[in-house]
Amino acid sequence: MEMLDSTVISTALPAIARSMHEDPIRLNLAITSYLLSLAVFIPISGWMSDRYGARKVFRAAIIIFTIGSILCGLCNSLPELVIARVLQGFGGAMMVPVGRVVVLKTVDKSELVTAMSYLTVPAVLGPVVGPPVGGFIVTYYSWRWIFFINVPIGIVGVALVSIFIEDLREADIPPLDFLGFLLSGLGLAGLVFGFESIGRNIIPGAFVAALLLGGALCIFLYWVHASRHPNPIIDLALIKIPTFAASTLGGGLTRIGIGALPFLLAMLLQLVFGLSPFASGMLTFTSAAGALFMKITAGPIIRRMGFRSVLVSNGILSGFILMSYALFRPETSHLLIIGALLCGGFFRSLQFTALNALAYADVPQSLMSNASSLSSMAQQFFLSFGVALAALLLHFSTAGRGAAALHASDFTPAFVINGVLSIAAIVFFLPLELHAGAEVSGHQAPVTIHREIETLSEAD
Repeated sequence: MEMLDSTVISTALPAIARSMHEDPIRLNLAITSYLLSLAVFIPISGWMSDRYGARKVFRAAIIIFTIGSILCGLCNSLPELVIARVLQGFGGAMMVPVGRVVVLKTVDKSELVTAMSYLTVPAVLGPVVGPPVGGFIVTYYSWRWIFFINVPIGIVGVALVSIFIEDLREADIPPLDFLGFLLSGLGLAGLVFGFESIGRNIIPGAFVAALLLGGALCIFLYWVHASRHPNPIIDLALIKIPTFAASTLGGGLTRIGIGALPFLLAMLLQLVFGLSPFASGMLTFTSAAGALFMKITAGPIIRRMGFRSVLVSNGILSGFILMSYALFRPETSHLLIIGALLCGGFFRSLQFTALNALAYADVPQSLMSNASSLSSMAQQFFLSFGVALAALLLHFSTAGRGAAALHASDFTPAFVINGVLSIAAIVFFLPLELHAGAEVSGHQAPVTIHREIETLSEAD
């Protein structure tokens, strides 16, 4: 439901902009506000799951998300839509991390790659179904129904959670680190919204600078706070685990491009190529179709090559494929576009399957909830940063030409820069040991016990 919603809205943005009499590029706030809400509230998901039980939190999250969807469908202005999307994000912040924790706590590490592949299938089906369904609804009905379709899904979700999800919880839960939650939330909000507003003339430049400086200060203060607090809401000590650090930081650079891609493709195909939302969705869904096909081959590839080799080689290949999208023009054959998107979806999905499994390869069982929260928060931050960066680059490109309408060349900097960032992520993967995460990948049985990790677990 969450992934379906995020991909449907990208396809519908131009239609929503016309309905609300807004600049389509400004409508990226509807995506950014949602992703930012996820990043801000995800840190408390692990604590709430351990404190109140996975089943209760998961069920409440679906209900909140569904209510937010109804409010989105009733909106008549951009500020109303942003507020409703923030509420949606609060519900979404509880769904994915809590669902992941249930899997991480019930699956052996030797089966983690297979489990993570299954776990990401719904996330892949969302983008597969989202663009064509969203395009069909927007073209032949009203954009409001892209949100209302979440209502029956939410009802079914609540029923299934009640039947199948165990009420997993921890016995000894420390008090909520409220100060840490406040500092991390303010820091992320200030940085993302400050960056989003650069050069956009939406708010005064001095206020933009204050947002950025305030956000950076709050993040610094949280770092100081976390180093002294016995149970910080986000345990930064997890970054000392090499495999977790590589997955979180290196994966972050890759996710910047992924966060921008649905937004950029919807703008390019509809506003520049002149395609209908339905035709645009039918083209872009091929990217997710390639990702779905990859799920069959991910396990054998990672087992054969190992995490380090896959992340380095596949990261370079994915980056160049992403940069190739800058060559799309109105006269480009749709068959060629489909092929490029299909290949890109396949290799990017392989990258994320490897990243998601590697993240928890060496994390002690006692830290799984905290690791899931930190990883999810970082993912959503980088995704929201990617949307903001893409919108900013489009704005600068059109302003540099002195034009109001978008041109295909305006998308070149965004695709190229995102591709370069994806390739730059290998800086975090190269220092990994050749057989890093071998217990999970099955590439080679681990020979030694990671004493640093055991020490970290005992210290925590």
